[in-house]
Amino acid sequence: METGTLIVPQVLSGVTLFNSDSLPCFRTCLSLAVGHQYTSLGTQPILCGSIPGLVPKQLRFCRNYVEIMPSVAEGVKIGIQECQHQFRGRRWNCTTINDLAIFGPVLDKATRESSFVHAIASAGVAFAVTRSCAEGSATICGCDTRHKGPPGEGWKWGGCSEDAEFGSMVSREFADARENRPDARSAMNRHNNEAGRMSIIDHMHLKCKCHGLSGSCEVKTCWWSQPDFRVIGDYLKDKYDSSSEMVVEKHRESRGWVETLRPKFAFFKPPMERDLVYYESSPNFCEPNPETGSFGTRDRICNVTSHGIDGCDLLCCGRGHNTRTEKRKEKCHCIFHWCCYVSCQECVRVYDVHTCK
Repeated sequence: METGTLIVPQVLSGVTLFNSDSLPCFRTCLSLAVGHQYTSLGTQPILCGSIPGLVPKQLRFCRNYVEIMPSVAEGVKIGIQECQHQFRGRRWNCTTINDLAIFGPVLDKATRESSFVHAIASAGVAFAVTRSCAEGSATICGCDTRHKGPPGEGWKWGGCSEDAEFGSMVSREFADARENRPDARSAMNRHNNEAGRMSIIDHMHLKCKCHGLSGSCEVKTCWWSQPDFRVIGDYLKDKYDSSSEMVVEKHRESRGWVETLRPKFAFFKPPMERDLVYYESSPNFCEPNPETGSFGTRDRICNVTSHGIDGCDLLCCGRGHNTRTEKRKEKCHCIFHWCCYVSCQECVRVYDVHTCK
């Protein structure tokens, strides 16, 4: 995978640390700004005023919710990692660069790629904050006690239900703070941010644990839980594949000219609040282009047996591919010994690796 360096928090033994360089200001990504000032929780103050790129509303939010700001940074991190997983076999593979705008010029345009990044990063922030609150990492939030209702047959409420509404509120208040302009791009970003957050709410589910002698399930306690974030990534990737193209309309209101979005094709079903929207075409990402932020696909590994976008024909944009052999050491002939360990031999296997010309 062709990726650059992304400076993200490191979590060691439950203490959140940041690299010596600043975590970039995600202006073109999610309008999230976080910095290296977040050190271990509870040991040093977080200096919100020294974080570059915060608008006044974000600055006030940072000061009011300083305990959960490391979770905001963690949410952006897992959103980017999920983006890179979902696009690992496509021409644009969510490449990051070591710059203030971590995706470079790619997100300057209102493309489908921009819509996905906003949605997945917004969902990541909501997810990380929700989980952090349920784990007791902050005093200003905790378990959800509002959405329990009567228990079902054979189970009762227990554990800590995750408060996804609080996590979504944090994501909304912080991420959407910049998106207050009366233009089409702000309208698009707000829509896709909210679609990402709604994916968390929609996938909340009951998680249960059995209690009883010898593993029996005489008593079962249940709580509301978020899904694995991969479920969210798969869901939003489907939304990306079916995203709706829009056109920009201008009209005058009392506050001046306002831009809004409407579907480009009237005979298609109009997008709903959970769908992703865009209004500018994407580059083909075949060749390097610093103006569009494309890194091209040369030297990318392709799948010679696939007829999809990850196949050598499409991923290499018709340029053909090279093949080389690669030796890899792997465990083999493993045997289980009673009791209780496994012994393996080490084998060398030869693989064909195909890369785009």
